Amino acid sequence: MTNNTDHVALVTGANKGIGYEIARQLALTGVSVLLGARDAGRGKSAAKELVSQGLNVAFIQIDICDGESIAAAAAKIDAEHGRLDILVNNAGIADYTDGAPSVAALDTVRRVYETNFIGALAVTQSMLPLLRRSEAGRIVNMSSSLGSLTLNGDPSWQFYDVKLIGYNASKAALNMLTVQLNAELRETKITAVSACPGLVNTELSGNRGDRTPAEAAVFVVRLARLTDHDALGAYQSEQGTVPW
Repeated sequence: MTNNTDHVALVTGANKGIGYEIARQLALTGVSVLLGARDAGRGKSAAKELVSQGLNVAFIQIDICDGESIAAAAAKIDAEHGRLDILVNNAGIADYTDGAPSVAALDTVRRVYETNFIGALAVTQSMLPLLRRSEAGRIVNMSSSLGSLTLNGDPSWQFYDVKLIGYNASKAALNMLTVQLNAELRETKITAVSACPGLVNTELSGNRGDRTPAEAAVFVVRLARLTDHDALGAYQSEQGTVPW
């Protein structure tokens, strides 16, 4: 993709944290960014701040757990832009009443899974007709190393003791979405990747991350800006490939 505002990106959950930084840094490359947020007040405020920096950013209301909201967002993008070039499925939650399989609150597990996987799947389904109109569509699913079955089974892994059955399983399912999207879309110009940004200092991590949203977003934006089918089906961190 070239650096011009003819390219359109939607970033969900972009009113704060790494989503905000992904939106900002994509806009810095010349992409026209749709800053997706559930809360209209927070979303408009975030978009206004980026516009004040001279960036081509517009707020779009989207609640990834509400089918009508997703459909309305897709219709708005269609009417105003006619296509979508980049979809970043960033919106997600963590809940520390989640936990090991024997003790995790089931309502929490359902809510986390509904948001982190079902929500991303619903948004992807609605946006695919728009992505099919792109010259080189890109779907970036914001995953985590906690979604790696291989790493979860390795006692030597530094995060082996982080057993959040709802969160970890939701990210493993999101990785499956990446794999199956690429299988289904292999004859198209759309590519999906799973991005693992690391432990980022945001509300989602309880502000315990070792890197800032701005630092983590650089890698994600690079993945979003790849063209054609390079990195096809990849599950990547800044350090390289993450095992499924």
